Formats: sequence, C-alpha cells, structure tokens
Amino acid sequence: MLAYDMPLWRPPSEGNNLIIQATIGCSFNRCTFCAMYRTKSFRPRALTEVFADIDRAAEEWPGAHRVFLADGDALVLPAEDLCRILEHLAARFPALQRVSCYALPANLLRKTADELAALRTRKLSLLYYGIESGAADIQRRVSKGASPGAMIEGLAKARAAGLKVSATVILGLGGKRRWQDHIDGTIALINQAAPNYLSTLQLGLDPMIREGFLARFGEPFEPQDDAGMLAEQTRLIAGLDPPRPIIFRSNHASNALALAGTLPKDRDKLLALVAGARAGDVPLRPRSLRAY
Repeated sequence: MLAYDMPLWRPPSEGNNLIIQATIGCSFNRCTFCAMYRTKSFRPRALTEVFADIDRAAEEWPGAHRVFLADGDALVLPAEDLCRILEHLAARFPALQRVSCYALPANLLRKTADELAALRTRKLSLLYYGIESGAADIQRRVSKGASPGAMIEGLAKARAAGLKVSATVILGLGGKRRWQDHIDGTIALINQAAPNYLSTLQLGLDPMIREGFLARFGEPFEPQDDAGMLAEQTRLIAGLDPPRPIIFRSNHASNALALAGTLPKDRDKLLALVAGARAGDVPLRPRSLRAY
C-alpha cells in the first residue's frame, strides 16, 4: 500500500482507479467554500518520491489502467516534470489508458498549447475543472481566483489540445439572495464553452471555513434549503443549450436528487424528474446519507 499524505481527495469517478500524489495540497487554497486542503501546506513532491510510489504501485497493481494525479492541482507542476511522471507511468503500467488530474483555471492558462499537447500525447486526457459559478460577482464573493472570461479561455484551450474536461457547479453558492445571478451566469458560461462532462454539487460548509466564507461573502448569507436547490437545478437544466452535447450528472453524495443524462437531448426527462421531486412524488436523498 502507498503511504498517502492524508486527507486524500479525488473525484467520485476516480474511486476505483490508482491515485498517485504528485503534489501535496492545493497551490491556491483560498476558495472560501472549500476545506479540502486547509490542513496541508502546498508543495510539489520530489520526482524521486513520485517515481518510487509509481514503482511500488506497479508491483502491487500491475494491471492498473487509469491513474489520478493528486492532490489539488497537479497541473501546477512544470510541463517537463509532468511529462516525466507520465512517461514513468506508461513505462510501468503497460495497460495504461488514461491519466487525469484536477486543474485550476490559472494553472491551465499558464500551460502553452504545445505543453498541453505534449501532456495529451502522454495520456493525460481528462481534467477536473471547478467552475462552481459562472457569475463574476459570486466568483469574487467566494474568492474563486478566476473570472468567467478566464474560465472560458481555459475550457477552449483544453478542447483545442484534445483534453476532455469534467466541470463542477455548486448549487447554493449564491444563497437565497443571489441564486438567480449565480445560475444565470453559470448558464451563460457553459453555453459559450461547453465541457465534456458537467456535475452539480450542493454547498456544504465545513465548520473550519464557515466563518471565513460568511465574512468574505460581504452581506448576510442565507443558505438554500432543498426547495431552493431544486429551483436552481431546474433553472440550470432549462437554460443549458450547449454547442456540443454535455454528459450531465448530479450523483455526488451532496446532492438531494441524483440525476443522469445528456444535455440538451435529455433536458425534458431531467426537468420532469426535478419537477417530481419538487412536488414530493420523487424521493430525495435522506440528509443522513448526504456527504459534503
């Protein structure tokens, strides 16, 4: 077993895949809604440490075919170092099909088109990209560290390099006062620069960050209840008309209602399910089973 620097976070879809820590923590780590790496100080791991983990994992799981590079934003590493990691993975795992990692908007933009193409040829093919909100005002209030324009530019850059993007949106991030601006801005961003995959989460504030989130928001923040979250989901799905099909999911454990489909093809089906939940005909996930 690998000795991970805990806590270890990964997207739900990476749960059955090999995880290699290329960095520790998150190089930004100032988003007020996120507590994932607050107990860690960011540092890139030495390549010798990463290679040693890869070698150890290859002995224990030689048939691994998908790898997730943790922690919060492995894409912050210099392209040369990432290429060396990817080459070592390919050498030790003959069945390797895909490597993925989180990507902060700023770190994606810092990579040149040639660098991204070089990473893609070495099987880095999927980036997890936190949009969270497409509204500039909400992004500022939660210290996202990116603008809608920068996010759109990053999404276009990834697509041009042949990289798939799985993006997330956080329902409830604008609270009861600003939910419409939050959703409308998100719709506008995604309709302009569609990711390959889109997932929704519901806002849940860890006690260690709650006070900071509320202070930074700049006005009294009233959290959305389940009815409000479903209203946001309805508005989001109804408004999305992407230039390319998007595989849509709300299967993260934080969601009150699990949804799955392709937009815009399955819009009516998804809206009917949300309408059923709002009417009480479709059961919601019990709060005791939700995890943030």
